[in-house]
Amino acid sequence: MNRRYILSCISVTALTAVLGCSAQAPEASAETVSPLKLSDAEWRRRLSPDAYNVLRLEATERPGSSRLLYEERKGTFVCAGCDLSLFNSDTKYDSGTGWPSFWKAIPGHIKTKTDYKIGVARTEYHCARCGGHQGHLFDDGPRPTGKRYCNNGVALKFIPA
Repeated sequence: MNRRYILSCISVTALTAVLGCSAQAPEASAETVSPLKLSDAEWRRRLSPDAYNVLRLEATERPGSSRLLYEERKGTFVCAGCDLSLFNSDTKYDSGTGWPSFWKAIPGHIKTKTDYKIGVARTEYHCARCGGHQGHLFDDGPRPTGKRYCNNGVALKFIPA
């Protein structure tokens, strides 16, 4: 990582937060999701270094770096940590941000919390099963929800239909 990359990530994150942040209540639960608890050593064995940094340490991948950014097939996007389904492909759209974006999550499969890491309140969301960090939720998405789930691609796997 170099200084230009870090400054660019901070700028994009700050601009996105200013343009569309809001605190959100957790998604309504459609089903009960049993928690998955693993030790740090088990997570490190299970995940790639990049996935570990995002899912367990709440890092952010470089914008435009995810192969899932251009995934257009029908299917389901699942948590890379535990395979819980998080988004259906018909809710994915091109937000122009450089990260895979969705306008609706599968109800009950994410949990949210307020994040102040950049000095501004943002809504961060995690997998409801393993607690893996996925991304941030903004109010600048398309209809019908007006939401943008801005996801780290490395935190997801795609399962074709």
